[in-house]
Amino acid sequence: MSALTVERAVLGDPLTEPLVRELTHEYVTRYGPDGRQEMARYGAEEFVPPHGLLLLLLRDGEPVAGGAYRRHADGGTAEVKRMWTAAGHRRQGLGRRVLAELESAARQAGYHRIFLTTGPRQPEARGLYLAAGYTPLFDVRARPRDGRPLPFEKDLTAPAPHPHDLTAPAPHPQDLAAAAAGKAPTR
Repeated sequence: MSALTVERAVLGDPLTEPLVRELTHEYVTRYGPDGRQEMARYGAEEFVPPHGLLLLLLRDGEPVAGGAYRRHADGGTAEVKRMWTAAGHRRQGLGRRVLAELESAARQAGYHRIFLTTGPRQPEARGLYLAAGYTPLFDVRARPRDGRPLPFEKDLTAPAPHPHDLTAPAPHPQDLAAAAAGKAPTR
């Protein structure tokens, strides 16, 4: 398998087209027309330095995963958005790598906290954020209802591992489901 490279990008760049296309399709499939509205909610200017950033993981020059952050309303918080892994590249720890890269960049940009939300129909994202040390701002034992977003946060002032040190294999889907349900792994 080829080495991964990290590339900064801007929405509208040709390299971001697969991210936008696949993520929009996934949101619409899971949430209907509201998914398209969510993708249109923030303009490209939200995800550019100094207050924002969009990163892609490339394998052989092709984007395989990505994510972004923007400045949250309180000014000291980065809000993660647009987390995505190409369907053919999932279960390889790429989402965790993107998240770690975004955390590192946000820390270097002076942010002290990360905030993010995921939808109730994205249990794999919920599991990723729990496994990555994010604190849920909701009762993880309660069943998600009303399509409300599930908010998480993470303190960036604590030391974090370097993104390239994240060599642990991605968790098994059953373990993610258990974590998302607030239970211990069953395997």
